[in-house]
Amino acid sequence: MSKPLPLHKRPYRLGVGLVLFNAEGLVFTARRIDTKEPAWQFPQGGIDEGEEPLEAALREMKEEIGTDKAEVIAESRDWISYDLPPDLADKVWKGRFRGQKQKWYALKFLGSDADIDIDTEHPEFSEWRWMKLAEVPALIVPFKRSLYDQVVAEFSGIGI
Repeated sequence: MSKPLPLHKRPYRLGVGLVLFNAEGLVFTARRIDTKEPAWQFPQGGIDEGEEPLEAALREMKEEIGTDKAEVIAESRDWISYDLPPDLADKVWKGRFRGQKQKWYALKFLGSDADIDIDTEHPEFSEWRWMKLAEVPALIVPFKRSLYDQVVAEFSGIGI
């Protein structure tokens, strides 16, 4: 097996993230099923080859939280990236990437809580809840905190 590239020479994996607002202006957050950390995050995932970012975002929403009852209300101006910690970078995505570069979308949830089902075909979350947008960065894993600060700053003026 070949040794992975040095971390600083690895590319970013292209991905998307979603900030789903409910009618009260709260945002959907969930805890990953594969970690013991008490961290909460937004739905996010990779972009498949040949897929447009918005298409990936809508697919990820359906795959991760079991619903597509939402409409896009904003898109991040730029791609926002994060780097994985070195110990994780060699394990995640077979050591091919240094982190992710993501396009973020704000969506208005058009369904009810009963439409959300995290017990999907390939579950990623153990539990979910609605919370205030400004509270989320303090609850994410530390290496994603700067990215979440940027997402919150960009979408904090959205009135639902």
